[in-house]
Amino acid sequence: MSGHGDPIPMTSRAGGALSGEAHVPGDKSISHRSLIFGAMAVGETKVSGLLEGQDVLDTGRAMQAFGAEVINHGGGNWSVHGVGVGGFAEPDQVIDCGNSGTGVRLIMGAMATSPITATFTGDASLNGRPMGRITDPLALFGTQSYGRKNGRLPMTLIGAQDAAPVRYTVPMPSAQVKSAVLLAGLNASGETVVIEKEATRDHSERMLKGFGANLTVDDTSEGRVITLQGQPELTPQTITVPRDPSSAAFPVCAGIVAPGSDVLVPGIGLNPTRAGLFTTLQDMGADLTFENMREEGGEPVADLRAKFSDNMQGIEVPPERAASMIDEYPVLSVVAAFATGKTVMRGVKELRVKESDRIDAMARGLEACGVTIEEDEDTFTVHGMGVGGVPGGGTCATHLDHRIAMSFMVLGLGTQKPVHIDDGGPIATSFPIFEGLMRDLGATITRD
Repeated sequence: MSGHGDPIPMTSRAGGALSGEAHVPGDKSISHRSLIFGAMAVGETKVSGLLEGQDVLDTGRAMQAFGAEVINHGGGNWSVHGVGVGGFAEPDQVIDCGNSGTGVRLIMGAMATSPITATFTGDASLNGRPMGRITDPLALFGTQSYGRKNGRLPMTLIGAQDAAPVRYTVPMPSAQVKSAVLLAGLNASGETVVIEKEATRDHSERMLKGFGANLTVDDTSEGRVITLQGQPELTPQTITVPRDPSSAAFPVCAGIVAPGSDVLVPGIGLNPTRAGLFTTLQDMGADLTFENMREEGGEPVADLRAKFSDNMQGIEVPPERAASMIDEYPVLSVVAAFATGKTVMRGVKELRVKESDRIDAMARGLEACGVTIEEDEDTFTVHGMGVGGVPGGGTCATHLDHRIAMSFMVLGLGTQKPVHIDDGGPIATSFPIFEGLMRDLGATITRD
């Protein structure tokens, strides 16, 4: 059952070539951060191309609850009148972050060093996800947290009084943890230092610099060392949100697996900390090219052209690439099913604690469609069956996870028999136009 209404069973089936342009929504990671950083600036931040999925809308409502003025001007154009670093008001109501792990974890960081109290909750999926990875480092600032067993939502945070800066080594590759600590460090006096042993997506660092924070990044023997000077006055910005590479993954991969397809996905952000999937697809022999390379808003951007690829080979995906494509492994496992030979994905244990256990969800669904899978805690292997070789015909559980739902809808576009999912409702959290966009390309995706 969806966290936002009754379940929506869906089916996809092979039905000919896909063609045309797929204009995917704005980047979800940058959309969240635009609203949060705008709320912490002094003055009006203007945002165009904002992703208007449920996750981001929940973040916008949260910023309003903390005292910022958030206005929807239509067409993806929004403005945020911020209250400044340390200027958050105490919310009157519980903050409901819906399905969004990014939203709740970044918001917790943003309020953690203000002397206010806030209670957070979410849908069934979010309330089952671990928050200790966030609350442990926030406690170093003096923040107190009280949640359910094993550090789960609903949870109340009591912000630190006169927070001191911290030096923190992130124990796992997580942009959410890193960003939460940096956001907390904004309202702590002195220098907050975050050390990453493995680089993760760097949207927070780029955006903090853009808003005027004094932030440096150094590669050292310890790892990637990020140093932030606390208590700046952030300057409002005008932000154009690039199109989301994680959303682009679905029409790109659909174009690769649906026979005869030629799909153009324009204006996709290619931040090197986010582009691992596309590199991996090219390594497998997929017909994927980058056109019109350019820079927009400090982020590299290109148009992606994906054509049906009938000679892909399974590969070993380098584990050091995991952080740059962690959200894309589900749909990569779909593409791997149509390759020849094994595709081995290592260093992916972070998938176990996403909106669902994504390794388990994809393994069980692929098995239901006739694909042989191997897995352990940190490794996921797909035995490819080649183009035209995947039976399909299964019903796959989505576990309230938007990426699982969309991945199996891509799978059905190349299988011998249709592929069914139990609930497509969660797709709206990140990609509300997914069904219409895919149908416009020629995909046969229906609600049951």
